[in-house]
Amino acid sequence: MSQMMSQILGQHMRLEQRLTPQLIQSMDILQLSTQALEARLTEELEKNVTLEIVDVSEKPAGEDGANPPPVDASDGPQVERFSRLDSFSRENGLDADDRVQSRSRIRRESGERDAKMDAMANTASRQVGIDEYLLQQWNLLDLDDETRRAGEAIIYHLDEDGFLRTGFEQISVETRPPVGEDALERALGHVQRLDPIGIAARDYKECLLLQLEAMPGDNTIERVIIAEHLDNIVRNRYPAIAKATGYSVGEITAAVEAIRTMLVLQPAYLVVDKRIPRIFPDVVVEEDPHGKGFIVRMTRGNLPEIRIKPEFLEMTKSKKNGKDVRDYVRKQVENGHALIEAVKFRNSRLQEVAEAVVRYQADFFDVGAAGLKVLRMSDLAEEFGCDPSTISRAVADKYVQTLYGIYPLRYFFTGGTGSSSGNGASNGWESIKTKMADIVRHEDVRNPLNDDQIAAALAKENITISRRTVAKYRAQLDIPSARQRKKF
Repeated sequence: MSQMMSQILGQHMRLEQRLTPQLIQSMDILQLSTQALEARLTEELEKNVTLEIVDVSEKPAGEDGANPPPVDASDGPQVERFSRLDSFSRENGLDADDRVQSRSRIRRESGERDAKMDAMANTASRQVGIDEYLLQQWNLLDLDDETRRAGEAIIYHLDEDGFLRTGFEQISVETRPPVGEDALERALGHVQRLDPIGIAARDYKECLLLQLEAMPGDNTIERVIIAEHLDNIVRNRYPAIAKATGYSVGEITAAVEAIRTMLVLQPAYLVVDKRIPRIFPDVVVEEDPHGKGFIVRMTRGNLPEIRIKPEFLEMTKSKKNGKDVRDYVRKQVENGHALIEAVKFRNSRLQEVAEAVVRYQADFFDVGAAGLKVLRMSDLAEEFGCDPSTISRAVADKYVQTLYGIYPLRYFFTGGTGSSSGNGASNGWESIKTKMADIVRHEDVRNPLNDDQIAAALAKENITISRRTVAKYRAQLDIPSARQRKKF
């Protein structure tokens, strides 16, 4: 049997979807937060010579002052605007709508504004770390050189919360010149006597005992409980502690209460600020002063408004320059247009998604978390005629400022459960968690509810969930078990 391979020339019709670089850029910018977008625009301004920041003095008076119309629960979606990604304009003229407002806009005055001075003015002052705080005290002690170097090595190896979780062997190897473990052991005692007391402890037990040693009075019961029964305290097993120590449950309860009120688990945060990243809202939801629903507006932060420099637009038309120059400028202008359109697309999509969230979750903005309803990204995507991934990108890393605090935009997209009464009502998971926390808050502390009893209490409010789901939500809410919540 012979085999033959041959090539046949033919035409075939095929439909396929390809992502252009502009489309990829648009989807990338869509998922950026306001801070990330600010950094991205700053980077693009440095790379693309055809881009410039719009001078605020050139804009017509009142252009940025208009408030968006209030959102009413009856307003419908604008499907046609979300049916597909907007096509990117290649025309020289740019649409002037959707201007970017800025609270701290970079202005051009007599010449170029010093960007470094702007950055320094907008940068928060540096906080003193725990290592600097301790070294100020350490340098005042009268110590030999080896102990001093060993103490400095320990201080530099402390974690942000002030604990020493690095072993002496590793500290010795990483210190130049090396210090002996004996010197580290001697220095540790001196470091642990610095303010705040409890610093440089290697675990929670040592941290609490160091604080007890510095306190006046008789702390015998507290010392025994911490040294030998710390695990039982965590598990709320007071009768077991009483049986093992011979103290009464009342004495144990009083000692534990003294430990909780007088001692701290992270003493470093008594003298330095805990480093919590600041959250800047991307969207602000406010009540309409005329009582017509809510106003949804975008925050601009330090976002600069950018445009193509007019002289470069002229260069793309003029034949005075060589072809290579015109091609380079035309390419940069096209990239600038694509970036501007991508930013406009991101802002308009985020505005639409935020307005839809306010419309669906109107009860939340009236009463808080208890008013959250079931809202899935797939439902909103179907309404807008787009893919759920577009909605996901639009809400990624975005935050909403409400009357009840700042929430991630994803917070408002939640699953839920139907009511057991069959009346068609539904409850979002966050709403269920809120009700569950309220049930625990009002329980009898001497006889707290177990997970089955919490599920039964929710069932009385037409919410049907399993015991395992109650346990999962209880863990997410940081609510201890019934045994741990019991008060003796």
